[in-house]
Amino acid sequence: QVQLVESGGGVVQPGGSLWLSCAASGDIFSVTVMGWYRQAPGKQRELVARIPRIGTATYADSVKGRATISRDDVNNMVYLRMNSLKPEDTAVYFCQAGGRQIYWGRGTQVTVSS
Repeated sequence: QVQLVESGGGVVQPGGSLWLSCAASGDIFSVTVMGWYRQAPGKQRELVARIPRIGTATYADSVKGRATISRDDVNNMVYLRMNSLKPEDTAVYFCQAGGRQIYWGRGTQVTVSS
């Protein structure tokens, strides 16, 4: 089992930035890919960014150029930084860990509003 705990959500003004953190614990050696997903009200959960243990990160077109995903395998953390936030970035952001199984955190709310 892998446990994931997100932090860093909140209310951000349009044009602002966010910094989300995800702490992983448990059977982390089985995790090969970590990612951030989001789900807006009435919409399906969608990929924001993912980063493999080895290789390059990938991003959704909607956040490309505005988002950076990074991971710290020493401290079992994954981060998401996004700039130039828009109201349509409002969603619950979930951390995901993938390997033998898929694990999800409970999510953190991000609201982009003036």
